[in-house]
Amino acid sequence: MEREMNSRASSGPSYEVFLSFRGPDTRHGFTDCLYHGMVAAGILVFRDDESLRVGERIGGELLAAIEKSKIYIPIFSTNYASSHWCLGELAYVVECASKSNGNKEILPIFFDVEPVDVKLKTNLYRQNLSQIQKTFRTE
Repeated sequence: MEREMNSRASSGPSYEVFLSFRGPDTRHGFTDCLYHGMVAAGILVFRDDESLRVGERIGGELLAAIEKSKIYIPIFSTNYASSHWCLGELAYVVECASKSNGNKEILPIFFDVEPVDVKLKTNLYRQNLSQIQKTFRTE
């Protein structure tokens, strides 16, 4: 994985910000507004405009964008944890940030959820994660 990470990171643009979000929850409202506001301020932002279909993996372009971003903004929303793609992105964001020696930051936004939901102290995310676990066990 380390070698793959380095080869992806060597090509393509670097980004100041990487947005991770659940499209149906926030794409055409909050995320669009945040994205366009940052772009208008001259910030180079990566926002995935493609929807992954069932069975697809997170592609190399998306992984490279994560690797080459300095700030990660996961937008935690009601259904964020119900998407194994969002969770896969988040896991890779955490991996990249933890290997950066403090050069990368994760700045979460809680949209219609509370931090306690994301920390699994309420049923909202706990139920979503439980459902994903059941799905993976049956595959």
